[in-house]
Amino acid sequence: MTQSAQQMFDLHRDILDQAVGAISSRNFWTPYPESMRKYPEDAVKAAPSRFESLLNQPFTLNSVGSTHHVGGEVSPYGFELGITYNQPSPDELIVAMQVAMRDWRDAGAQARVGVCLEVLSRLNAMSPEIAQAVMHTSGQGPLMAFQAGGPHAQDRGLEAVAYAWQAMAQIPATAQWVKPQGKHDPIVMDKRFHIVPRGISLVVACSTFPTWNTYPGLFASLATGNPVILKPHPGAILPVAMTARVVQQVLEEAGFDPCLVSLVPDTVDAPLTKTLALDPAVKLIDFTGSNTFGDWLIDNATQAQVFAEKAGVNTVIIDSVDNLKAVTANLAFSLSLYSGQMCTTPQAIYVPKNGIETADGHLSFDDVAAALAKAVQAFLSDNDRACTVLGALQSVDTQARIDACRGLGEIVLDSESRKHAQYSDARIHTPLILKVDAAQKATYGEERFGPISFVIATENTAHSIELARDVIREKGAITLGGYTTDEAVAEQFEELAMEVATPLSLNLDGGIFVNQSAAFSDFHATGGNPAANASLCNQAFVASRFVVVQSRRHGQPN
Repeated sequence: MTQSAQQMFDLHRDILDQAVGAISSRNFWTPYPESMRKYPEDAVKAAPSRFESLLNQPFTLNSVGSTHHVGGEVSPYGFELGITYNQPSPDELIVAMQVAMRDWRDAGAQARVGVCLEVLSRLNAMSPEIAQAVMHTSGQGPLMAFQAGGPHAQDRGLEAVAYAWQAMAQIPATAQWVKPQGKHDPIVMDKRFHIVPRGISLVVACSTFPTWNTYPGLFASLATGNPVILKPHPGAILPVAMTARVVQQVLEEAGFDPCLVSLVPDTVDAPLTKTLALDPAVKLIDFTGSNTFGDWLIDNATQAQVFAEKAGVNTVIIDSVDNLKAVTANLAFSLSLYSGQMCTTPQAIYVPKNGIETADGHLSFDDVAAALAKAVQAFLSDNDRACTVLGALQSVDTQARIDACRGLGEIVLDSESRKHAQYSDARIHTPLILKVDAAQKATYGEERFGPISFVIATENTAHSIELARDVIREKGAITLGGYTTDEAVAEQFEELAMEVATPLSLNLDGGIFVNQSAAFSDFHATGGNPAANASLCNQAFVASRFVVVQSRRHGQPN
């Protein structure tokens, strides 16, 4: 281990120990404040100008071998970023990474974890600046871009490091094996155990959460000894490039080859992901995105272990409620946040066609649907607030999808465009809510990415549970919500959650929303249904990123 890496580990050891404790207790804990007021005022004020200083010029990173420039990002708020990035030759990069991996492997777990902790600390200090990059590539609103793009993403990275440290710490470096032989001398074997990385890791970043979905794979692989190729979405390169720059700086300061983490950007017209994914040296792939490409990776990149978060049909079942106004207000926020562009946003909302019981009496199916629409309208009635919560649509495809879905059911609440006070060309749209019958499974049983949801009329709650079970088993889900005043029904929801391996949020009507996932406590996805084959984050997410190679020889008793 280099002296610098040891110093980094020692500096952040307390944070590491607390993180390991947190993943065991599952209690609330974070070292990275989510309030912007906790960050230096000068850094917060300077963030927009620092972001602007990056525009319309090349972004420099350590690159291996021959390169050429690529770019083309356009902010969902309506302007071109004009940034270009070096695209290294994949073949040359992979050779260099394989050479650099030996020193990184031999440095040991403490050195690798120390570097990762220092990187996360520096990224946290840059959170206001990173938020600007996330906002203007993903379309997230400013507050969400700060929290999800900054401290919450860093939480997820630290969580992965903690799991990696825990897994590696369970393997002793040496052991003496002594087997008694009765009257004869015991058999003595001296053994050594080496943590060996799988190989090169490819992290395929998504456009909507370019840091939150990227950091778990990046830090899980890096901490366990694997070099990492960061392959950003062509529309959201900058936040990943900023991250890569920090990692490279820390690696170099610690005495390692900065190419151990390298950015390989591409364009929509000339994609590189398949080429990278099929390279024999790539042994780990982290992917967030569509079912089509996720399935392609699993089916074709057979030399690698693929950790894939794909699409699902997130579900809410309403049986009965105490306070419908509080429930619909909670759901209104969930449907509106980031224009439904979250992998956790509800889409299928099951309600008995004969209505539900509330503390104020019986309400019909139409009453429930109308109350939900009214809650969304009220929540988004202030345009400035609406634009902040909704953010902008990352892709023009999502805008087209809203138009295409209007004819799929009876419109309860139509989607409308909004004008942003600062960015007149921003793609901002409110939620579209449709009423459909339970028989229209082909309509509500497919993910419709964006601010699109369905209120589904079922025979009763038992029918709702049956339909949800069928759809999630076939299509998967990241979230499941349930509302009931009957404890027996609550247990049925709990049973459903286990059957379809989907996390359950029960009777949320306050300041916690089904969309949210808290690092160190909530397991994001389970890996147990078609929406994702891995969980962020658990031991399985990190332990398979390395193998243990032992050597043994005859020894003498100590």
